[in-house]
Amino acid sequence: MDDPQREFLDDLLTTPTPSGYEVAGQRRWIEYVEPHADEIRTDDYGNAIAVLEGDDDAPSIAVAGHGDEIGYIVRKIDDEGFVHLGRIGGSDRTVSKGQHVRIHGDDGPVNGVIGQNAIHLRDAGEETYDDIAEQRVDVGAEDGEAARELIEVGDPITVASTVTDLQGSTIAGRGLDNRVGTWVAAETLRRAAEADVDATVYAISTVQEEVGLKGAQMIGDELAPDAAVAVDVFHATDYPDVPADETSEVALGDGPVVGRGSANHPVLADAVRDAAADADLDVQIAADGIRTGTDADAFFTQAGGTPSLNVGLPNRYMHTPVEVVDTEDLVAAAELLAATVERAPQTAPFSVDL
Repeated sequence: MDDPQREFLDDLLTTPTPSGYEVAGQRRWIEYVEPHADEIRTDDYGNAIAVLEGDDDAPSIAVAGHGDEIGYIVRKIDDEGFVHLGRIGGSDRTVSKGQHVRIHGDDGPVNGVIGQNAIHLRDAGEETYDDIAEQRVDVGAEDGEAARELIEVGDPITVASTVTDLQGSTIAGRGLDNRVGTWVAAETLRRAAEADVDATVYAISTVQEEVGLKGAQMIGDELAPDAAVAVDVFHATDYPDVPADETSEVALGDGPVVGRGSANHPVLADAVRDAAADADLDVQIAADGIRTGTDADAFFTQAGGTPSLNVGLPNRYMHTPVEVVDTEDLVAAAELLAATVERAPQTAPFSVDL
């Protein structure tokens, strides 16, 4: 990954964007794609669309990632000054206690910690996991009045950790799900612009995916592309302690994951796999028998039915503060989708043959 692309990725990962509070991250994403786009569109909730105009008779392809991350929200501030938590998205109660957090108030971030009883004060062997709603943030305030001068109900909260380099090309951090997908969407547009492709390309950073694919549901009918690709993380299972009934063989560093089944359109999936073969890029295959769990599930039922596909980025430890990806998989995904877009005039229309 080149330095400017890595700097952009780090910017995305260090900008807090819990669902419903994505503005700062969306602004940074727009700043990066704007020089490569013919038009930037936004809507009232903050979905961002960068448009690369192609030939009038060429197909249009949307490549989307979601810009929001899971987190917490200030549900209540008690008289002792402790902050009661609510969930934003699928926050995991088993990894929240003992974490440093930041509460994003109107006057700036406020540091805190999610308290955990010392091991000396717990009954060994009888530990249980409190629900998020039962956990508290300690900001060090003297009392509730002092805390309320800093923050208020409804302020979003994120874990304070951001991004760390591990060995090789792997990185770890919170919220890789799914700023890595928005990075791929932006990079696909940049590469398509450099290649002067004939197809129209929509690069998209959606909002509120983690609370029900809401952003994608807002934009699919209006765009009505000939095909839509949702780039999101996918469970890598190449580590110890994966549940025994987990049948996926997806691994970090083995390339992006092409979904089959459910919302994944078979013709579009084949087009992406053919593009991978022509470009000598490795891909992995995943079975989505019921749903993909991504924005593809929203795109494919819009505009009378839009051929859609989930392209996954292998990710260990999803929805924890220590998600791990291989940046080479991100680069490969951008190369793959740029090649797919370039070939689109020859592979469209993306419809089943009946």
